[in-house]
Amino acid sequence: MTLQLPHEHGKNIDTILSQSPSVTDFEIVADLFRQLNDPSRLRLFWILCHCEECVINLSSMMEMSSPALSHHLRQLKLSGLITSRRDGKEMYYRAADTIQANALHKIIEQMIEISCPDTIEHGGKD
Repeated sequence: MTLQLPHEHGKNIDTILSQSPSVTDFEIVADLFRQLNDPSRLRLFWILCHCEECVINLSSMMEMSSPALSHHLRQLKLSGLITSRRDGKEMYYRAADTIQANALHKIIEQMIEISCPDTIEHGGKD
């Protein structure tokens, strides 16, 4: 079935629509972007792209209370951007090793024109 559009511009829109992800797929992406609508959360994510760290140290690094930090960590974890592991009483967090987390890391750095600390220290590796 061919979709009849109000204006015909000579393009085959049926091909585009047949290959389009579902509305649910776009809802997942929109939810992820909503999670990132906070500069502190983006900064926290960027830090976790470069190190694995415990809540107490992250709280100090971010100059944020542990409850506030925990809220941001929970949101990032729910979005799949970070992972955690327990070591005794301490919980450690780091960026997830996923396509989405890696892409976001690169986007952040490109948007604010910075380089990874590892890139600077190791002569341009990335």
